[in-house]
Amino acid sequence: MTDYASVAPRQRVRLTGWRMDVCAVLCAMLAVVAFQAIQGFPTLADSNGDNDSLLRLVEVRDLLAGQGWFDLHQYRMGTEGGFVMHWSRLVDAPIAAMIVALTGLTGSVGMAETITRTAWPLLLFGLTLFFVVRSARILGDESVVLPAVVVGAPTLYFIGIYQPGALDHHNVQLMLTMASLFLLLDAPTNRWAALFSGVCAGLMLAVGMETAPYVAAIGVCVAVSFILDGRNERKTARDFGSGFAGVSALAFAATVPQSGWGQAQCDAFSIVQFVAAALAGAGLAAISAVEAASRTRWRRLAALALLATLLAGVMVVVFPQCLVSPYAGLDERLRTIWLGNITETQSLWQIVEDDPSSVVGHYATPLLAVVLMASRLRRTARRRQDGLVAAVLAMALAVSVWQVRGSTFAITFALVPLAVWVGVWREQARLHPSPKASLRMIAVWLMSANIAWVCAAAAITTLAGGKDGKAAASTETASCNARADYDTLARMPDARVLAIANIGPSILAYSGHHAYAGLYHRNIGGNLLALDAFTGPASKARAILDAHRIGLIALCPGNGESRLLAKEAPHGFLAQLLAGAVPPWLEPVAETQDKPLRLYRVRLGG
Repeated sequence: MTDYASVAPRQRVRLTGWRMDVCAVLCAMLAVVAFQAIQGFPTLADSNGDNDSLLRLVEVRDLLAGQGWFDLHQYRMGTEGGFVMHWSRLVDAPIAAMIVALTGLTGSVGMAETITRTAWPLLLFGLTLFFVVRSARILGDESVVLPAVVVGAPTLYFIGIYQPGALDHHNVQLMLTMASLFLLLDAPTNRWAALFSGVCAGLMLAVGMETAPYVAAIGVCVAVSFILDGRNERKTARDFGSGFAGVSALAFAATVPQSGWGQAQCDAFSIVQFVAAALAGAGLAAISAVEAASRTRWRRLAALALLATLLAGVMVVVFPQCLVSPYAGLDERLRTIWLGNITETQSLWQIVEDDPSSVVGHYATPLLAVVLMASRLRRTARRRQDGLVAAVLAMALAVSVWQVRGSTFAITFALVPLAVWVGVWREQARLHPSPKASLRMIAVWLMSANIAWVCAAAAITTLAGGKDGKAAASTETASCNARADYDTLARMPDARVLAIANIGPSILAYSGHHAYAGLYHRNIGGNLLALDAFTGPASKARAILDAHRIGLIALCPGNGESRLLAKEAPHGFLAQLLAGAVPPWLEPVAETQDKPLRLYRVRLGG
């Protein structure tokens, strides 16, 4: 056991800093728990439209009920036989393990699920915040810890992916990305950091393709650093490449059945991603390990250029189908009506046109952080760490311009330079106290807090005549997101339910029924069936119901998708139902007619 007194001064500082950061993060986690507890953990009873988290819970339940590890079918959604989901079991596994362990401790599966839905996102929140704090400390000093926690904790919480009930994979991906970034920043002083950074990068890719741009950005940074400084970056490049290739091979063997090893899947981890990761990681490790290839800067550049050419050639020749848009095969009607109205897949230009006030919340702090990093790169000599943070931040900002969901990563990466910025001005105010210095420090604090920008934009919208808070709240409560909305449906005998896609996962999570529509790009058959039934005339809807033996219709008038489809087809079946025109072959379930979710029994053959 190492005696703390015998540790070198620099190492003692690192150990003390590590403990301080853990304590600060734990305090933030306790504050989050207290905040949710005061409200009664509302997101556990109300999904807030988080369909992915609900379907993840269904997927975990299916796994625990005996569905095969490699069987990713969602049998209760879509047309007969269901469809195959593209999500990774690597996220299902720890959630399922937590539920099993807590069931053993509490004796109740329901209680175990409730605790897991609270503890899992909280754990990921704490880890992400810890990596933010540690990354900021590397760029700054001890003065950045408080800003990183005070600014970072509410920012991470209010982006939504760490709230109780958030079982979706996006929080896992963001945590792994921040971990990979921090470990690379720490690589010069930590012998294992680069290896584990590569492991995190490989896991990011295995969990979902959304993080491929960040994996690429981090990998390119490692390669460029190796080219520019072969002597100091050689071990980092070798270890990162080894970790990346090694964990990709393990993930491929663990999540892809042998029967599927030769099947190319562009939206899920498959032979495509494995080959790319193995070539890139093993190639980088080999080049950095071979003296002849890494002796001079020009040799390193030539060897890595050859590797990049080989990788690009393999992708173009062997897997050209994965170089097009991930939604290229989607039916045109689903692309325009469904995908075109999902906020997270919209571009910056669409957001500016549809909801300009939200642009501030998505882009203000990342843009500010880019300006700060550009200024820092111009003025300081610490090029490696600054260049790495700037690269992943710029990549996330570019992704968020293409699809707004990238702003979640951009906002998080921005916390690192923003915390350093606040730390600098706090020190200035401490060393040179004056009213001007204090005001400047307060302004810097406010400008670094993403929630301040969101509140300012909301206030401006309200003053300009936009929706007030009361109207927004009433719309939300009528959107069929609450668990209680499905109580009547859950008591009814299991049947096939026709409903809009927005509430499909809720039907699966809160009842034993089968739902046809769900906002998943692989569920083409089920989504088209619901679209045809709801937008066509009542006679066509009746034919579809009879053909597929659908027993129930669930109608949610307050949901935005219902209003959208009624607007797209004002004379369609759904629009008629919303207007109160119920055909004789439907029997309203009386007790639901004054509820957010209205149910109708189908009189088959009647």
